[in-house]
Amino acid sequence: MKNTMLLADTGQQEDTNVNVDNTSRAGRLGSDELVPSRYALKVGEIEVLVVSDGVLPLSAITMTTNAEPAARAAWQHDMFLPDTFDWPLNAVVVRSGGRTILIDAGLGADPDLHLPQAGRLAQRLEAAGIDLASVTDVVLTHMHMDHIGGLLVDGMRNRLRPDLRVHLAAAEVEFWASPDFSRTSMPLGFPDALRSAAKRFLDEYRSQLRTFAEEYEVAPGVMVRRTGGHTPGHSVVCLSSGGDGLTFAGDAVFPVGFERPDWHNGFEHDPEEAARVRVRLLQELAKTGALLVATHMPFPSVGRVAVAGDAFRWVPAFWDY
Repeated sequence: MKNTMLLADTGQQEDTNVNVDNTSRAGRLGSDELVPSRYALKVGEIEVLVVSDGVLPLSAITMTTNAEPAARAAWQHDMFLPDTFDWPLNAVVVRSGGRTILIDAGLGADPDLHLPQAGRLAQRLEAAGIDLASVTDVVLTHMHMDHIGGLLVDGMRNRLRPDLRVHLAAAEVEFWASPDFSRTSMPLGFPDALRSAAKRFLDEYRSQLRTFAEEYEVAPGVMVRRTGGHTPGHSVVCLSSGGDGLTFAGDAVFPVGFERPDWHNGFEHDPEEAARVRVRLLQELAKTGALLVATHMPFPSVGRVAVAGDAFRWVPAFWDY
């Protein structure tokens, strides 16, 4: 498997054999863009580009709502993390079978939540040379605002093609018609923001939705599969080509979930089921050796899963220049 990094932060670029709509063209970001924000690789014949939408600051408690305070503090200490730290936001662009597929769309802009370091996806796609009009499909792992918000940015819909197909689980659409947050433990302000974003998304994109029950092949080797747990229709996207595999896990896995897959996340609508989904997914990935990318793992979030006793271990992939 060939991994290739594309640098957009300094205007420099690396040679690459990946051509996700000319991602190798020089970046056009402003001088404030000081970190790598995209990483290209191939999964067999499928072209993949991981793109950072930025970060949002959230507390460690939000990631570990059922943890004993001493155990949480020990994990933070071992990971060199403060009580509040930046959660990454990763999205993916995939090219397969002549289709250009955006998997999740980032946060967008919600001034009421004061998250200025997030919502960079459109800017970074442009810097990668990806014309939004070239995107044929969007796959949404679920309808939390940090996965759909980028589609709601002012002027975004006019930049997308009119025949754009938006794929997500039917159970997700049904849930957000009347969402139940009774088992979540989200920070103040997020429940209202999530409801508002979901309602606006359904109002604007309903005619372009292509829902599925359990799984659907979006393009050759690009399969979206409902897992439930995090939300009723939460899904993962599995890429398979030439004996290689990669799973984009959305919010099924967080950094703490390898050592403590039983710890709950405050945004999980069914925490116990989310934990079961997490364990099954990590067991599957440890068995197959397929790559894992997840929304809130540190960018570029490309790695593998190993078994570590009764838990798991995250093994980051070496960046290939």
